[in-house]
Amino acid sequence: MAKKRVMVAAQNIDLSAVKYEQEEIKAPHLTGLALKLFVWIVEAPIIGSLVISLLKKQNKMTQLLRNTVIPEAPMFKPEYPPQEPEPGVVPLDVDGKPEDRVEVALKCLPQYDPASCWNGDSTPSFRYWKIRDYAYAYRSKIATPSVVAEHIISVIGEFSNKKPPQPLLISFNPEEVRNQAAASTKRFEEGNPLSILDGIFVAIKDDIDCFPHPSKGGTTWMHEVRTVKKDAVSVSRLRSCGVIFVGKANMHEIGMGTTGNNSNYGTARNPHAPERYTGGSSSGPAAIVASGLCSAALGTDGGGSIRIPSSLCGVVGLKTTYGRTDIGGSLCDAGTVEIIGPIASTVEDVMLVYSAILGTSLADRISLNPSGILATGKYTAWFNDVYSTDISDKCEDALNLLSQTHGCEMVEIVIPQLHEMSTAHLVSIGSECLSSLNPYCEDGHGARLSYDTRTSMALFRSFSASDYVAAQCLRRRIMYYHMEIFKKVDVIVTPTTGMTAPIIPLSALKDGETDMRVTGYLMRFVIAGNLLGLPAISIPVGYDKQGLPIGLQLIGRPWGEASVLRLALAIEELCAKSKKRPASFYDVLKSN
Repeated sequence: MAKKRVMVAAQNIDLSAVKYEQEEIKAPHLTGLALKLFVWIVEAPIIGSLVISLLKKQNKMTQLLRNTVIPEAPMFKPEYPPQEPEPGVVPLDVDGKPEDRVEVALKCLPQYDPASCWNGDSTPSFRYWKIRDYAYAYRSKIATPSVVAEHIISVIGEFSNKKPPQPLLISFNPEEVRNQAAASTKRFEEGNPLSILDGIFVAIKDDIDCFPHPSKGGTTWMHEVRTVKKDAVSVSRLRSCGVIFVGKANMHEIGMGTTGNNSNYGTARNPHAPERYTGGSSSGPAAIVASGLCSAALGTDGGGSIRIPSSLCGVVGLKTTYGRTDIGGSLCDAGTVEIIGPIASTVEDVMLVYSAILGTSLADRISLNPSGILATGKYTAWFNDVYSTDISDKCEDALNLLSQTHGCEMVEIVIPQLHEMSTAHLVSIGSECLSSLNPYCEDGHGARLSYDTRTSMALFRSFSASDYVAAQCLRRRIMYYHMEIFKKVDVIVTPTTGMTAPIIPLSALKDGETDMRVTGYLMRFVIAGNLLGLPAISIPVGYDKQGLPIGLQLIGRPWGEASVLRLALAIEELCAKSKKRPASFYDVLKSN
């Protein structure tokens, strides 16, 4: 009989006695025939449950979920105590027009002269074109949305013809793009652009509805059982601002993976190193922004799915507070850990897109004015638990610059029970995913999922109702720890990922891959944002010795997007000189 463990109530934990424990995930790395055989085994009626049970015991999940008394009551979705107002913020009218919110956000941005970039006065280091650069080019008749559209269509065509396939987009209609661009061009000719976002090209992840495109979620069949009849709420808000949608971006199937591998349509490649993964699950959105083809993209984030690929591809990704943005019209619109958020090449562009799509909470605020000194919390033992010290060193360098330049205070913190947090998140997202897919799996569509997704589904089916409740008790417990930390600091800082972009095994291209060790490194720092619904952003801060991007993550208190964005902008400015042009980059605005 297993020995029962009784947890001490969270408020009685002695933080001085907490010791950081490195987490080693025990699971095989499988591709090709071995992966197929493993899926056959775990889906078998008796032996499958035995194998899954063994893996759960080896990773200390069974003891935690079934042999532990957790004193806290369950928290079935993020709940927050009242929060103090952020200093120096500008309120946005969530009931007003998206284009009006964007205009307010635009006035919060630092002074910037786009003309200097066209006159050759800009710094010699690489930089992405900002949304304000596109707007200036359109208003000055240097370029038109229609001309830019043709450049993008040409490049997308190149990607479609590559062998093996590595598409950035799963659904793409050149004529649809041309029609949107023509309408935008006409508005500029008439002097009536809808907003600063008019004529800006944006990709939409394949699990977010964007009419008339189907939403496949990276599968080969989801569009057969679920029809898209209108835009998702976030997409509709962007459309009202004049955004041009290029299509549905590639993703890890059903969002159940961190690498971006997709054996159904082909795996998107990292623009900085095409032999490496983009990260996932928002692989296409991050890659298409990093390659210069789109100013921004919308992704979903249930387990780091915006922040991981943003970090690996060297762009900016914002995971908003749970409930801050409306997830209606997405495949994950019934979950408690997922959000829809923006990916862009700069913090200010993330802010402009964010201001357009937000609108379900009572207090939406935004600011980039650098007022107030923010206290940042750092759990050093966790911060340094990375695959290569290149990552922790670059992130540390950025924080040192921040302290020296802006006087930000660094506070040492302790976050107890990180393994328990990861387990609670896995049970939560896995159970919610299984609940949404079960009706289709019962109809036979489960056999049409890719092998790595089927491996995940086999694990999810092993979770019981009591496992799910135990996970929600842990959610309340972990929430308590974080709310106590936010009484002392404004943000928590970590690397975004524990490793840079992993190499794509050739054997993984056809049938996929399962590598929980890589997943563990990629997800090491992102879980709190999802299980607890906290806002978090990934900002590029440099590169490792192989030239691969490194991201720094800022985790804010509930509804603390303004502080997170303000700090992110300051860090971005400090690290701007180190920016490198990706190996796969296309200048679609100034292209000759």
